[in-house]
Amino acid sequence: MKNSVSERSFLIESDDEDAAAVEDGKRGGHGGEESGDDDGSRSDSSSPCDSPRVVAARCSQPSSYTQQWPQSYRQSIDMYSSVHSPNLSFLGTPSLSRLSNSFLTNSFRGKPPEIISSLIKPLLPASTTPTSDDQQQQQQEDIRKSSHYLPPSRKASSLERIPEDHRPMVGEHEVGPYRQCSYFQGVMNGVNVLCGVGILSTPYAVKQGGWLGLVILAVLGALAWYTGILLRRCLDSKEGLETYPDIGHAAFGTAGRIIISIILYMELYACCIEYLILESDNLSKLFPNAHLTIGSLTLDSHVLFAILTALIVMPTTWLRDLSCLSFVSAGGVIASIVIVSCLFWVGLVDHVGTVKSEGTALNLPGIPIAIGLYGYCYSGHGVFPNIYSSLKKRNQFPAVLFTCIALSTVLFAGAAIMGYIMFGESTESQFTLNLPPNLVASKIAVWTTVTNPITKYALTMTPLALSLEELLPPNQQTYPNIVMLRSVLVVSSLIVALSVPFFAFSGLVMSLVGSFLTMFVAYILPCACFLAILRSKVTWYQVALCVFIIVVGLCCAGVGTYSSLSKIIQKYH
Repeated sequence: MKNSVSERSFLIESDDEDAAAVEDGKRGGHGGEESGDDDGSRSDSSSPCDSPRVVAARCSQPSSYTQQWPQSYRQSIDMYSSVHSPNLSFLGTPSLSRLSNSFLTNSFRGKPPEIISSLIKPLLPASTTPTSDDQQQQQQEDIRKSSHYLPPSRKASSLERIPEDHRPMVGEHEVGPYRQCSYFQGVMNGVNVLCGVGILSTPYAVKQGGWLGLVILAVLGALAWYTGILLRRCLDSKEGLETYPDIGHAAFGTAGRIIISIILYMELYACCIEYLILESDNLSKLFPNAHLTIGSLTLDSHVLFAILTALIVMPTTWLRDLSCLSFVSAGGVIASIVIVSCLFWVGLVDHVGTVKSEGTALNLPGIPIAIGLYGYCYSGHGVFPNIYSSLKKRNQFPAVLFTCIALSTVLFAGAAIMGYIMFGESTESQFTLNLPPNLVASKIAVWTTVTNPITKYALTMTPLALSLEELLPPNQQTYPNIVMLRSVLVVSSLIVALSVPFFAFSGLVMSLVGSFLTMFVAYILPCACFLAILRSKVTWYQVALCVFIIVVGLCCAGVGTYSSLSKIIQKYH
């Protein structure tokens, strides 16, 4: 991207090092070549600037989208969605594992990039035999990759942390450090994002909306695919767009960037609250008689396990290296398959819970709740741009997105149909609460449900924490302050979870999140940004379809939010 500051400038701390920047530019811009040419012999594409000040003068154009808060969104969402252990290469890109080591370590410990780069090596060897020039280039790459993730005080944008010769260009398909995912890897990352705790509440959604409500699930899945394609169109419309906040910036300026970022972070925060409620529900099912008495205060099993879960996950939010957690949480696809398989096993093999009635065909009063629950299942649009940017072949993105949404919808529908057939009108907000506790399959399903949120909590909270750390003064971005900030976030999520007076009806909380936040993130905002960015190129039927989706999304958001909040308030009385 020619209109942004080169990443080379972020290796330079003072004007005295301008000369070093020129040499680094000559080597880095030519992929390791030494330029022996005289003045002006280098092409503009290889090295657009000679010093940080010239960079700022030549490259300070209005389209510098990523120089404002939140600058950590790209890296943190990559970490949340796809970070993997070095031995789990099929689930993500090699550069993402280095992220958890370099970005967090550099942020917390404050070591210079040169020291960090000596500790970080590429996970995949080069495809060709390295020469002396290649080795020199690799050393430069190590420094660049370690310096991609400078603390927020350096004000390095998400795009500017990518080496200039590896930045994605519109319409091109060259492979850079962020472009390592195959078709299968992209599908697995997408399914891992979509198949979360929402799958547990799909039978409850059928109970609320009736059998015909499953049509809503299919429609929302199709619209989620279409709006995901719209996000891709927005990313390709201009150079430098990489993330959802970048799209908001290009569409509506700084205000759009900030509003979209806040909505995305609110969604992640709400997921953390839902994790605590989920853990409390399922652990209370395993140990219903657990309680703690402190003087005259008695904590029942629900409150006790919510507090214990918060205490367990709090240290994980302090970790400098989240690769261990990401290794486990990347198995979310397997966890979802295991849970649904256990549900089918209990119903078909153990013959448990077959209801006598055929159920309700359509329950209009419960449709708003069902919409929110089904919408919650497709809350992955905040990560779709990152998955798109990570693909080796970006033209595969529509097929990748279609495949992961189709597979997820099959899992959602299978769990919804089987769960409602088994338990009918007695279906709880999470079908694991209906499973008989004495069966082996039930225990496997419940313990799998309990394990997954514990590993995902820190990964889900980290993007929000990093965005808040950016707002701290540079001299306050110390490890103790970071630990304190993240601990406050965990405690606040616990307080909100405990304020919900009905743990058994956590489906209403999920419906509220799906109605209020997911409808905006997944349906309304992609259409609005698409129309704003590409308004001169869209056809009349694209405008009509986008306006239709926006109107439907606003109606669903309004009705669903009102219904969820009204039922939550009723529980206080």
